Amino acid sequence: MAEITAAAVKALREQSGAGMMDCKAALTENDGDMEASIDWLRKKGLSAAAKKAGRAAAEGLVGMAVDGNTGALVEVNAETDFVGRNETFQQFVAKTASIALVHGADVDSLKAADFEGATNVEQAVVDLVALIGENIGLRRSVQLSVENGTVAGYIHNQVAPGMGKIGVLVALESTGDKAKLDELGRQLAMHVAAAQPQFLDVSSVDASALDREREVLADQARASGKPEEIVDKMVEGRLRKYYEEVVLLEQTYVIDGESKVGKFVEAAAKDIGAPVTIAGFERFTLGEGVERKEEDFADEVAKLAG
Repeated sequence: MAEITAAAVKALREQSGAGMMDCKAALTENDGDMEASIDWLRKKGLSAAAKKAGRAAAEGLVGMAVDGNTGALVEVNAETDFVGRNETFQQFVAKTASIALVHGADVDSLKAADFEGATNVEQAVVDLVALIGENIGLRRSVQLSVENGTVAGYIHNQVAPGMGKIGVLVALESTGDKAKLDELGRQLAMHVAAAQPQFLDVSSVDASALDREREVLADQARASGKPEEIVDKMVEGRLRKYYEEVVLLEQTYVIDGESKVGKFVEAAAKDIGAPVTIAGFERFTLGEGVERKEEDFADEVAKLAG
């Protein structure tokens, strides 16, 4: 068998645009023959997938899987919202979310996990790209679990069971009534979807975010001409308002529009029959943080018309 050098792998990668490991595998399978390796990559759909990988993918689906005390969310992106209605794509998202129940938040570990019909999740993505013809990517995943209690989930804008545009998980620690705990978790997940908290409690607020907010509020207060001792009091008062906007336990519960979330959970614990603690929450919104290319439809038509 021919020796597969780093230079050969690099050359094949430059010609095909495929990944480094795929190029090495192609050369190994074809005894170092460059042309045969290119054909091998094309037949596998790897070369085409690499070319599509440069295109913006901000659509797709957020998938959710929950099994008792464990829940997982994944975001799988595609280029157009039409793909989110594709049954094959939906099946991939659902299966990947289930695999994430075991492999959790480490996307690299998730990509390397076994996938039925493919060597692993990463290869299943490549196969999906070749089948659907769009850039598709497993962007992120997360897992929540508790020892005693439940993990409840909610999908907003659901297009199929367990998948949609927004996915939320809420983990509750409690030894109380399981059915009532599940229902509380589902309601809290709906609240998180609507209110978009950034932190669980005041103590978990990011220090740099708090310093930045304090500085802005202090400058605003000084601009009003108040003396420094009054400025300090104004800042503390406005910080309480900030907490009510970004901290889950300090937010007004959207279900009843009156109670603070923390107080509502305390009251619910009496009916559940044991103390309830929110151990954590996660919220995925499809495409958040992804730079979307703005298309000028009229300009595109004009170009096609010559």
